[in-house]
Amino acid sequence: MSEFNAMATQVLQSCRQLGWHVATAESCTGGMIAAALTEIPGSSDVFDRGFVTYSNRAKQDMLGVLASTLDARGAVSEEVAAEMAVGALANSNADIAVSITGIAGPGGSEHKPEGRVCFGVAIRGANSITETLEYGAIGRDRVRNAACVHALRALLKSVPEKTE
Repeated sequence: MSEFNAMATQVLQSCRQLGWHVATAESCTGGMIAAALTEIPGSSDVFDRGFVTYSNRAKQDMLGVLASTLDARGAVSEEVAAEMAVGALANSNADIAVSITGIAGPGGSEHKPEGRVCFGVAIRGANSITETLEYGAIGRDRVRNAACVHALRALLKSVPEKTE
């Protein structure tokens, strides 16, 4: 079982125990998290939907990311990641959503280097959490794969344990 499959299975099982649904909002990973979750048989009882919002316009149209946030902070920022996760909740039936926006490479700039990825997790009725990881110029595939694994871990860490 691949690392993606193992993590996705754990996320689905944890959410299933709570009766929760999951949504994803992805930019630089282009739907990889949604694909990892839906690769698992029976995921349809937990996975609600995925948004692939590669362009700024898509982030605005599909998730309600504010133009002012994009202008002030840029697409690769924790502020945009938070708005993406919150927007995924607002536009779905999910209880928890994860978002990713970043620069997988090649390229980047002095202020936003290659390998910078911002994550957001939002839970219905709670504050969103964000973080940024710097993977460096390790190659597009490796950044995207590492970001997907981290997003699955962030989901798993954010789902509360069911108490009997």
